[in-house]
Amino acid sequence: MLPYINAPFAYVGNTLGTSADELKLVFSFYLSFPLAAVLKRVPDKEPWKKNLFIISVSLFYLVGLFDLWAGVRTFLISAGGAYLISSKVKSPYMPWIGFVFLMGHMSINHIYRQAVNDNSLVDITGAQMVLIMKLTAFCWNVQDGRLPESELSDFQKEHAIRELPGLLDYAGYVFFFPAIMGGPAFDYCDYSRYISTTMFALPPGTDPSKAPPTRKKRKIPRSGTPAAIKGVVGTLWIFAFLKLSALYNTSYILSDDYMKYRLPRRVFQLYMLGVTTRMKYYGVWSLSEGACILSGIGYNGIDPQTGRAKWDRLTNIKPTGVETAQNTRAYLGNWNINTNNWLRNYMYLRVTPKGKKPGFRATLATFVTSAFWHGFYPGYYLAFVLASLLQTIAKNARRLIRPLFLTPDGQKPGPYKRYYDIFTLVLTQVTFAYTVAPFIFLGFGDTLKVWARVYFYALIGVAASFALFSRSLPFRRALVNQQAKRSTTMDVSGIERVTREEMKRENMLRTESSGSIRYAPTLGLPDDPEAEVDEIVREIKAEIEDRKRRGSLTQNFDIKKAVDEKLTELKTSAAGFGQKSK
Repeated sequence: MLPYINAPFAYVGNTLGTSADELKLVFSFYLSFPLAAVLKRVPDKEPWKKNLFIISVSLFYLVGLFDLWAGVRTFLISAGGAYLISSKVKSPYMPWIGFVFLMGHMSINHIYRQAVNDNSLVDITGAQMVLIMKLTAFCWNVQDGRLPESELSDFQKEHAIRELPGLLDYAGYVFFFPAIMGGPAFDYCDYSRYISTTMFALPPGTDPSKAPPTRKKRKIPRSGTPAAIKGVVGTLWIFAFLKLSALYNTSYILSDDYMKYRLPRRVFQLYMLGVTTRMKYYGVWSLSEGACILSGIGYNGIDPQTGRAKWDRLTNIKPTGVETAQNTRAYLGNWNINTNNWLRNYMYLRVTPKGKKPGFRATLATFVTSAFWHGFYPGYYLAFVLASLLQTIAKNARRLIRPLFLTPDGQKPGPYKRYYDIFTLVLTQVTFAYTVAPFIFLGFGDTLKVWARVYFYALIGVAASFALFSRSLPFRRALVNQQAKRSTTMDVSGIERVTREEMKRENMLRTESSGSIRYAPTLGLPDDPEAEVDEIVREIKAEIEDRKRRGSLTQNFDIKKAVDEKLTELKTSAAGFGQKSK
C-alpha cells in the first residue's frame, strides 16, 4: 500500500460509519473514469502501450490501494495456470481440466474468506469470481479454435481463439482495470477486437457518413455522454444505498425492535432490506459499466433504428427489470446478466455431448457450478434451493392461471389482466424478499431466525402451491377445465392451434440439439424446458379429449391423425418450397 493513502479513507469512513476499504473500493470505480479516458487516448497503433497502462493501473488498485499482494499472487496463479493448460494440454478435456483447476483455486479463497468473515475488508474473491468467468471461457475458446468450423455453432465461431495471444495481450485481458474489481466479465475475442480496434470497423455496406463520431482520427467512437449517464446513475444508486442502509440493515432485522411491528410491516422491511442491498450492486455495476463505455470496450455496433452507436455490450444489470419483475425468470434474468451468459455458454451447453439435447445432467451441472462459484456460505444454498422451487411454481402458474386473464385465443389481455399483473408483481417481489434474505445474512442460524420472524411465509406458500398444482387435487383439473370452457370450438382453426403446439415442441427439441437453448437455466436454477413442453402438449390433448366427450367435436374425429396429416402437409410444402428456391 502506498504510504499515507489509507489515512483520508479511514478519516472519512469513521465520519460516515463505514470502513476504509469499502470507501477505497468505491473510489477505485470513480477513478476508473478519468483513467479510462486516458486509456482511450493512447494511440490506436500502439496496443502494447494500452496493455502496459491497463496492467499498471490494476496493480496500483490491488497493491497501492488495498495492499493485496496475495491478490496479485492469486491472479498470477489462476491466469498463469489457465494459459499453461490451454497451451500445453492437447486434449478434448482441456477446458474441463482448466475448469477444475480454476474453480478449485477459487474455492480455497472462498473458504479462507468465510473463515475470516469480515465484510468490511476487501479481499480478492470478488475480483477472482470475475476472473474465473473470463479464464474458463478462455479455455473453451482455445479448444474451439482447434476444431474445424463445421463442428462449431455460430457463437463458437465468433469467440474461437485460433492462435494463442501473446503474454502482454493476455495480461491486459486478465488485468483490465475498469472491470477488475467488480466486473463485468467478457470473452477474449472482445478484448482482442478492442485492443486492435477492429471492434469499431463499420459493417459491410454501411454508409461511412453514418459512422459514429470520433476525435482526432481515433477509431474508438466518442462515448463521454453515455459513460457520464452511467456514472450519474451509479452515483444516485450509491447515494440511495447510503441513505437507506441506515434504516434497513441486517442488524435491525435481527434486533428486538424489528419484532415490535405487525407481520405486514415486518415483510415490508425485509423487502426494503433486499432493495437497499441491491442498490449497492446497482451502483458499483453502473459505475464499472460506465468506465468500460468510456474506455470504448462497451461499444456494440450501430443501432439500426436510431443510427447511433450502441454501448450495451457489457450491460450486467437492469434494475427496472428486477424491481418490476412479475415472475421468477424476469427477476433472475435481469440480475447479473453476464454470469447468466457465462453459465449458459460455458457450462449448460458444454456439458451435453454433441448431437444430444441438454437434459437433467446439464441442468444439475449448471446449478452446482453456480452454487460453488458464489462460495460456501449456507445462505447461498438455501436461497438457490428455494429459488429453484419458485421456478417450478411460477411455470405452473403461468401456464394454468395466466391464460384465464387473456382473451380465449390467448392473443390479447382480458379486462382483468391489469389486476393479474399487479398481483404477480407484488407476489414476486414479496416472495423474493424472503428468498434473497439468505444471500444477505449468509449464516444458517441468522437465516432461520429471520425466516421465523416472518412465520416462514414463503416456505408455506411453496408447499401450498405444490399441493394445489399437483394432479391429485381438483384445483389443477378445475383450471384446465376452465381454460377448455373458454376456448373456441375445435374446428379447422383448432387443428391449426394443435399443429402449432406440436411443431413448437418439435422445433424446440431440434433447437436444443443444435446447441441454441431458448430456456436455459437462469443463474444455474433448474427450469426443465423439455418437461414443460411435454406437459403443455399433454394438457392440450387432454383438453381435446374433454371437448370430444362434451360433444364440442364431431364424433369419431381423430384430432391426432388430423395433426399428423397437417404436419406432413406442411413439411411437404416446406420441402417443395426449398426445391423451388434452389
